[in-house]
Amino acid sequence: MSFRASVKRVLYGLYTRRLAKRLAGIAGPRHVGMIIDGNRRWAEQQAGVSVAEGHRAGAAKMREFLTWCDEAGVEVVTLYLLSTDNLTGRPSEELKNLVRIIADLATDLAAVPNWRVHHVGDATRLPAPLRNALERASQVTETHTGLHVNLAVGYGGRHEITVAVHDIIREHEAAGKGIDTLADDITLDNIADHLYTAGQPDLDLVIRTSGEQRISDFMLWQTAHSELYFVEALGPDLREIDFLRALRDFASRQRRYGK
Repeated sequence: MSFRASVKRVLYGLYTRRLAKRLAGIAGPRHVGMIIDGNRRWAEQQAGVSVAEGHRAGAAKMREFLTWCDEAGVEVVTLYLLSTDNLTGRPSEELKNLVRIIADLATDLAAVPNWRVHHVGDATRLPAPLRNALERASQVTETHTGLHVNLAVGYGGRHEITVAVHDIIREHEAAGKGIDTLADDITLDNIADHLYTAGQPDLDLVIRTSGEQRISDFMLWQTAHSELYFVEALGPDLREIDFLRALRDFASRQRRYGK
């Protein structure tokens, strides 16, 4: 490492610690969403690096990101790893690699002491190895009380809301109620209780990497009042200072909730 690079690393570390100290004691987000993006572009910019290696680098960064969230006192983090659109829109070989990478990430996260791993998404649309890995991670961590990690895999916001309404209708029918009272069951609270995130706080802050500024069907219901923060860095290049700046930006905003 060159002298200039060494100095830069030292200064970066000092700045990171100073900003973290400044944020200590300031009310932060309870629930953070991460739309990890740019893994393929990152791989294309590296000499001799495959797309699969780009996705694996992105997954490793998400493990690091969760540690930053835990240290900052965040209660719930939702990682958007694989959308319902990805299941049909990605090349088959890339999708196979993603399935293995996400399964490995779920297993790795389940081994972290006291973290709770929870799958959000349509498990029926996933390949069996990935579905099984997510189920195991959820089962072995279900009694943990630390950082709650939602893995959004095979997830789509519109699909989630549609499934929630279908479930409400089925429950209504099973209870022997008539169509004339069905509208009474379609309420904001009842829909929220039938989402994958039932019982969890809505997202306070959503971060997206790679400079893209869109939601991409992520948690459409739960992000109704979320603050959005877009980072230019590609997924694997995300730094702790980027995360801390997002927290600083969140703390500076006035959340009016329509008032």
